[in-house]
Amino acid sequence: MKFKRTLREELSINITPLIDVVFLLLIFFMLTTTFSRETRLLINLPEANADIAENQSPQIEITVAREGGYTINGRALINSRLETLMRGLELESGGDLNVPIILIADAEATHQSVVTAMDAISQSGFTRMNIATQHSEDLERTTVDPTSF
Repeated sequence: MKFKRTLREELSINITPLIDVVFLLLIFFMLTTTFSRETRLLINLPEANADIAENQSPQIEITVAREGGYTINGRALINSRLETLMRGLELESGGDLNVPIILIADAEATHQSVVTAMDAISQSGFTRMNIATQHSEDLERTTVDPTSF
């Protein structure tokens, strides 16, 4: 006796709609993404054992205190806000954006205080900034032996 076999269809998963959806999502994200332009600030990092350079041109010195306060050319600012720092830079520079700026930060100042000062320099339009360091010989002389207490 011969039984009739039913034809079985081959099972398969159709991934064409999945690929279509993935490409549509890819196109959507490519079109809706906003690209931010990285602002660049030229920074000259001095070497710790370099000779001290002669100061010949006018410059602006920003000092960052341990507590996060700022002084510009020896004048203390009333608060530590970014806007106050930018206004102080504007007044000290007299509108000249090519004046070199020296950033002097206390070794125990927070990184946020230093970054805020760098943001103020960048947003004000200055392009020449130096970060002051201490000579390694000076650092050795000021180091206190903890066993001497």
